[in-house]
Amino acid sequence: QVQLAESGGGLVQPGGSLRLSCAASGYVFRVNAMAWYRQAPEKEREMLARITSGGTTNYADSVKGRFTISRDVAKSTLYLQMNSLKPDDTAIYYCNTEVFYELGAKMNVIWGQGTQVTVSS
Repeated sequence: QVQLAESGGGLVQPGGSLRLSCAASGYVFRVNAMAWYRQAPEKEREMLARITSGGTTNYADSVKGRFTISRDVAKSTLYLQMNSLKPDDTAIYYCNTEVFYELGAKMNVIWGQGTQVTVSS
């Protein structure tokens, strides 16, 4: 079964940048899409950016123009470049993937364990 491991979180000052990584391991038949989410204390988890297997991307309005999702297929790694960070970006950031383990099987959604991002001076 596929596993996801996020890294790259930490403490950054307002206006700064971070790049998150999400390394995938394990066999899948097909990946439908991968995405980044975040969850701040006492708030619901929100989708930030998503990229399909065909490379189509979409972003939440809250991060559009500041965050960029990308992937390295050869390395099975998903990235989130975050620029112009604000204190409101403080949250735990998660990656997920929508996968099929075999032809005709149902889609599975897999989550990573999350990485903390704190934006503070």
